[in-house]
Formats: sequence, structure tokens, C-alpha cells
Amino acid sequence: MCTGRVDIAFVLRAFSNGADGVFVGGCWPGECHYVTEGNYDTLFNMLFTKKLLEQVGINPDRLRLEWIAASEGSRYAEVMNGFGKQLKQLGPLGSSEELDSKTLKLNLQALTKLIPYAKLVERERLRVRFKTEQEYLEYFAGDTFNRLFEELLVDKLAISQIMLLLRNNPLNARDIAESLRIAPSEVSKHLNSSSRLGLISFDEEQKCFALAAS
Repeated sequence: MCTGRVDIAFVLRAFSNGADGVFVGGCWPGECHYVTEGNYDTLFNMLFTKKLLEQVGINPDRLRLEWIAASEGSRYAEVMNGFGKQLKQLGPLGSSEELDSKTLKLNLQALTKLIPYAKLVERERLRVRFKTEQEYLEYFAGDTFNRLFEELLVDKLAISQIMLLLRNNPLNARDIAESLRIAPSEVSKHLNSSSRLGLISFDEEQKCFALAAS
């Protein structure tokens, strides 16, 4: 299968099922077997996925993309051994990130729920086509991408996290901020916008926010 068909959802499903790391190996850029430059597509997708993982507190180094030709058996063994050692140093998923299992599960669920929207935004606003791997790396590290990512995805992801958190029980803004490691001012902004949309309500008696009754 061409690595260009490796969907973001595949990676998130692996982490949600308990994988400590995900490895994707593809043919070298310029040597695509399908003449579609699918390896450049997967480069973009994996860099994008790393950014999403980082946003929910997961070390992006747990996702590894490497170019390996079918004839490079020794390189494959070397890369896999190196990745295995790196994951051993990082420990089980969530440990080095200091995320408990409950928070980790919630963050991955929020990210998974956001996938359809994230893919639409990626295709319509973020997708670019370059000729070299270095250009892709510079694009993802640059101000243009980071500004668009912040503008289009960060708030939506935070709201998704808040909605999932409130599904369990009503909480006040401070508890939400502490649980999600989000600044209280940001939480208040998201709560206000969600309230205006009728997604959540505020219980005056308990001084807590809860999901709006359907």
C-alpha cells in the first residue's frame, strides 16, 4: 500500500488502542512506485499529525516516518532498532508526557472526533505542494502554518475536549482548566462561545457548567 494512503485516523486508532509509538515507512521521495508522489502526501500528513498530537500533549516523536527502499534491509533493521530504543526511553504512552490514562483517553477521543473537520481544513487551507522534503519541514516550522493552525484548529480542539469532559459530570471553569492544562482565560472563552451556541449550560446553584439538555 502506498504510504500516501495512511490516514490520520489510522495513527490515532493505534495510539487509542495502546500503542506507545507508530512507525510509517515509505519509498524515497522521487522514487514513488505509483508515480503519484504519495510519499510527499504522507510526509505532509504525518507532519500534520505530529502537530495535532503535540497539541494534546503527546510527544510527536512517538510518530516516526522514514524513507526506506525495499532493498535496504539493513537500514530498516537499524531504523526499527533505533525507534524501539527511543520508545523504551519515552516509556509507555502518557508516562513521559505526565498524562494519566483518563486524560490521555479523553485527549485522543477529542482529536479523533475532530478528524473530519481537520482533514477538511487541511485540504482547503493548509495543503501545499513542494518539491523537496526540506521545504515541507520549513513550512511546518514557519509562521504561516502555525498561524493558520492556531486560527483554524486549536479552538475547535479545545471545545471538543471540554465537551467530552463535561459528558462525565458538571465542572466549574477552574476544574476544566486544570484537567485540560488550558489557561483559565482560554477556557472561559470556549465556555462562553459554547454557551452562545447552546452546547452547554451553566447551573447557577452548583456554579458548574454541564452539557445542554438535548
